[in-house]
Amino acid sequence: MANETQGQAAAAVVTDPARGTGSTRLLILSAITAAMGGLLFGFDTAVISGVTRAVSAIYALSPLRLGLTVSSALIGTVLGAIFASMPADRYGRKHTLFVLAFLYMVSAVGCALAWSWPALMFFRILGGLGIGGSSVVGPMYIAEISPAEKRGRLVGLFQFNICTGILLAYCSNYYIGIYVPGSFEWRCKLGVSAIPALLFGMLLLLIPESPRWLVSQRREADALDVLGKIGERNSKQVLNQMIDSRESEGRQSHARLWSKVHAFPIFLAISLGVFNQLSGINAILYYINDIFAQAGFNKVSSDLQAIAVGATNLLFTMVAMSVIDKLGRKTVLLIGAVGTAVCLSGVALIFTYGTHRNLLVWLLMAFIALFSFSQGAVIWVYLSEIFPNSVRAGGASLGSLAHWLMNALISGVYPVLAAKSGGKPFAFFAAMMVLQFVVVLYFYPETKAVALEEVQNKIAKR
Repeated sequence: MANETQGQAAAAVVTDPARGTGSTRLLILSAITAAMGGLLFGFDTAVISGVTRAVSAIYALSPLRLGLTVSSALIGTVLGAIFASMPADRYGRKHTLFVLAFLYMVSAVGCALAWSWPALMFFRILGGLGIGGSSVVGPMYIAEISPAEKRGRLVGLFQFNICTGILLAYCSNYYIGIYVPGSFEWRCKLGVSAIPALLFGMLLLLIPESPRWLVSQRREADALDVLGKIGERNSKQVLNQMIDSRESEGRQSHARLWSKVHAFPIFLAISLGVFNQLSGINAILYYINDIFAQAGFNKVSSDLQAIAVGATNLLFTMVAMSVIDKLGRKTVLLIGAVGTAVCLSGVALIFTYGTHRNLLVWLLMAFIALFSFSQGAVIWVYLSEIFPNSVRAGGASLGSLAHWLMNALISGVYPVLAAKSGGKPFAFFAAMMVLQFVVVLYFYPETKAVALEEVQNKIAKR
């Protein structure tokens, strides 16, 4: 009886002609706010590069223990990616993001006040929970509130904020290194991210819940209200699509992620997450200062080169956001795979033969540019698109988990491999980009300008 009443209420609100008159300002604010998890994600990714030498000296870390220190956040990140889908499905996307903002803030303050190496490891793991969770919930929330024709650009804000966070971390490391004295320097570098974490939490109070999550909870009236407020012109039609999708998924037993019908999107999610890290992107970002030092740059010069890399990252993410809904996800992935393979091969040759080190900065900046234009811009968009509404949280969590597990593995072993042979890791990364080109070319479908409810039909035909 309750379901019948809810269905009648849904039918009533769907035919309400007064809806769909809102402004896109709330849509933009909501997307920017959810993407702030990406800013903190990027900041944490890059800030560690500015403290590796100080922490190594203070705690007398071997290359292996340094790798564990850097990758400690990734333990939490993996756990965050695994479990974020459960509160996101049960309590909503917005409330889950609020908890993640709190974890970011506690982690930043804890790292700044860390009294021992284990304490530092603990608080970095806590921050990793925030990173892993926000990498799942942030892009998913943005995708669920975005019109199909704007979804690539709006979800791309998450990657844009990742790049902004990376650049801010490099700039912060540089200026704190100049103006903050001695032993307090590394603590300040790790603790300053508490400020954007607090801002993230405050802005979340101003945005609505995902309309697609509301429909999944049979709160159709609330969903239609949100669609109207975010400026959806066809809010009644969009709501009907959401309801039809929910009912269709229920009839076809699509509610289980690990079912045969979802095998292909699972393959897409895992392969995309794995290839993203097999490019070597986070190993390079985590150890950028050490890479430049190994090539002969001094501390200040290394910090400045890192800022140049961060600025390039941000610039080409902006370029990608401007074309991703025009060129499509698949095309930019193919362009990036070719370009990054060439750049990584050049870096491998420099470290192998020890010549032309003046080209290292340019090759790394070109690599960052091509990665940002392609995989960096596509991953969070694609993961948020390829699964049906009923399993989107779990599917995005799975792709993010594959991404972070590979990240943890590569960043943990990179210092050991680089200490033995600086060139071999980059040659391996280049080979993986060649393999990715082949996989994307033959298997990846295009999803640009297709409503989320229609993407699953397109993928089902593969």
